[in-house]
Amino acid sequence: MSKGANRRVPAAGLTMIMLASSVFGRQQPQSTPQPVPKVIQLDPKGQDYLRVLAGPPETSTMRSGLVTLAPQKSVGKHSTGNFEELVIILDGRAEMIITGGEALRLGKGFAAYCPPHTEHDVLNIGTEALRYIYIVAEAKK
Repeated sequence: MSKGANRRVPAAGLTMIMLASSVFGRQQPQSTPQPVPKVIQLDPKGQDYLRVLAGPPETSTMRSGLVTLAPQKSVGKHSTGNFEELVIILDGRAEMIITGGEALRLGKGFAAYCPPHTEHDVLNIGTEALRYIYIVAEAKK
């Protein structure tokens, strides 16, 4: 046995070692605000777009908005990226056009799901304004 291998640490020294390891070995909690419940009025006041949820820190990962499209207008081709998307039709008739896939026809009271990394467009195929809510959330990595 090496010299001093059997030495005892005095109680005060042991307390200091334990205190130092608990203070320096522990990560400090981050002060990020937590999402809170809320009510959002869905009245765009003549706007074509109303942001409903803006994402963190307002939510964990979710974002959403209310979109109004005139007849024969579209939101434009875009990709969901690392997000999955749900489109809920409130008024009118729509077509969700999936690039390289089918066109999903939707009317009032219907919803369509678009998976992550999917290019798509939403087109108003009716004669009235199309109003829908989209909800996107980050997909698991």
